[in-house]
Amino acid sequence: MNVVKRILMRAFGCPQGVLGSLGGTLMARMNRRMAQRASELLDIQPSDKTLEVGFGPGVGIQLLARAVASGWIAGIDPSEKMLEQARTRNAADIRAGRVELRRGAADALPYEDATFDGVMAINSLQVWPDAVAGLREARRVLRPGGRVVLGFTPQSGQTKENVTAALTTAGFADPRVVDLEEGYCVLAVNPGRSDRAASIADR
Repeated sequence: MNVVKRILMRAFGCPQGVLGSLGGTLMARMNRRMAQRASELLDIQPSDKTLEVGFGPGVGIQLLARAVASGWIAGIDPSEKMLEQARTRNAADIRAGRVELRRGAADALPYEDATFDGVMAINSLQVWPDAVAGLREARRVLRPGGRVVLGFTPQSGQTKENVTAALTTAGFADPRVVDLEEGYCVLAVNPGRSDRAASIADR
């Protein structure tokens, strides 16, 4: 990994140290509008359970929590620095038991099958260790008919074709691109049982 890429990863990929703190502040500003649009596209209902993968400084979590009255919001992020910032930003909802934030990886989500009604990720797919493996995990923890929304600003470097192909490979159905002023989102649906659930049922 070259020096520039290492610096970018410390600031934005898996934020660490002073660069991570600065990166979190910048992401909170840059990603807020995209997180707002993505949460709207999820069409969250008051009692829904929703997961954000790669929550960064916790702006998306904050927006999701505002959309549910009796539901529950969970988040996973590999960065201890982002976990600190997100917990501070969402302290009241965490104390109330409406938000749970954990440190972890997209390809090893610590939740049971079919736990969530929706999954959201903003500008994080490109730094997952394995995008398709992470999306398969997202599909596993989604209920049948649950939706995933992936949001990308121009700085993400992600093409619409690659994102829709990864979703299809992971088993999602009906991927749909929504162009936005600040970038684009891709929506898709979990068509049925997770791969793991199907494997168990077919034994």
